[in-house]
Amino acid sequence: MSLPVLKSASYILAHTPDLVIHNGSTQTTERIVNPESDYLKELPKHLRSYEEDVNYAPNQTYIGNLHYTELNDITFPWYEQPVEGKRFSKHGEIMPEMEFYGLLSFVDVFDLVFLEEAFAAEVKEALGKHDLFKNDLDKIKNTSTTEELETQIKEHGAEGLYIKDRLVGVVNRAHDTDENLSGHMMLENLVAKASGVLALRHLLEDENVDPSAIDYVIECSEEAIGDVNQRGGGNMAKAIAELGVLPNASGSDIRGFCAAPTHSLINAASLVKAGTYKNVVVVAGGSTAKLGMNGKSHVSKEVPILEDNVAGFAYLISENDGKHPIVRTEYTGRHTVDSGSSPQAVTTALIGAALDKAGLTVKDIDAYSVEMQNPDITKPAGAGDVPTANLKMIGAIGVLRKEIDRKELPLFVKEKHIPGWAPTQGHIPSGVPYLGFAIDDMTTGDLNRAMIVGKGSLFLGRMTNLFDGVAVIVERNDGKEENEAASQDMKEMVKSEVAKALRNLSEQFAE
Repeated sequence: MSLPVLKSASYILAHTPDLVIHNGSTQTTERIVNPESDYLKELPKHLRSYEEDVNYAPNQTYIGNLHYTELNDITFPWYEQPVEGKRFSKHGEIMPEMEFYGLLSFVDVFDLVFLEEAFAAEVKEALGKHDLFKNDLDKIKNTSTTEELETQIKEHGAEGLYIKDRLVGVVNRAHDTDENLSGHMMLENLVAKASGVLALRHLLEDENVDPSAIDYVIECSEEAIGDVNQRGGGNMAKAIAELGVLPNASGSDIRGFCAAPTHSLINAASLVKAGTYKNVVVVAGGSTAKLGMNGKSHVSKEVPILEDNVAGFAYLISENDGKHPIVRTEYTGRHTVDSGSSPQAVTTALIGAALDKAGLTVKDIDAYSVEMQNPDITKPAGAGDVPTANLKMIGAIGVLRKEIDRKELPLFVKEKHIPGWAPTQGHIPSGVPYLGFAIDDMTTGDLNRAMIVGKGSLFLGRMTNLFDGVAVIVERNDGKEENEAASQDMKEMVKSEVAKALRNLSEQFAE
């Protein structure tokens, strides 16, 4: 048995302002309900340029160029305080919309995506300079004239791809009558796949990662792929692994609304600990539906549309190397059927249970990563500062457990505070944005333990009124790498001693 470690992580964003307008659920619903609304007219004025997106501090934090502690030194609201951003980081990148459309064509294996001829040439030129995709330009092959693209939209239910007012491509429907394979659904699924592939390829750029050594992939986004006979049947994991490229990997999907990434972390670590697989990647692409989700609130308050990025992440769980942080699968918390739905009940089930198993107090955890949503987005929408609210609740649980005095609560919150920086893409903020920092914090840094917490709103599926959630502790590696050879030697020694003892007993009975 080998303790599972968090070995590597990647984070990507694709700046997609035109997908906000044409494919975000808030905007598509508004066009149906009130097509002449002032909101739709004002929306384009509030969209950010690619440069503004790159120079946005939370985005630089998400991809790892800016440490999360540095956000505390930037005056809030952060969108008014641009930083000197970079497209690429050691963990990932922020990709422009044009190139991301090229990825949609690249990951399409059923000839559904067609790009306008001149635009396709622009995309190929741009991606030809990208180290991760310059050898895949031949896969961007389906092109059409503007007139042909317009016909596909008007007469055949295709979903248009736009750059400002320019029609640059379409995603065709995959079936004439099956709404699960409509142009709209295929676009959503291809966006999740493309962003997942982008995150996975960045993960594989890490010098510690050998693509041929990856045994299994778990995909944990919120998209449900399938046709009329198996809605949500899935295996986005294997689809992403194929273009990863992971030649020796299999995979499957985990769905649990926002909690899925932490469910996946526990599952991946358990598979490695059990010896089922040695290297498991967890990956997730982003969601078009959540682009501009709080746009009405932002526009009404003269805030830029900050939900203008499709996000993705990937992380690798491997056997213990004596260096990387250990995922302590025995120290978990979970929201059970009978846990209750109040914030106190949910927090007690998730946080308290994990601490009790580890014999720790709330003060013994150095970093709590719970719903790391960006307050620049959530405050104007009326949801407040979500990470801070969660930390206050954890502190309150500590007071109830008599681990901190009530008067110490403000100090506890100040010392443990981690600002939120993740885009509100549903599952994306759920615990895992911190994993990339955790590797540094618990190797070269001075932190010893973190708790990763994922929560899920299961009631959104209209099948239950329950919440959901899981938590797991990740801690600094003590440097004692399990040695398989030594373990085997010990087994052989024990077998030898047992055999010797049996021979002695046999000789004694013979006498």
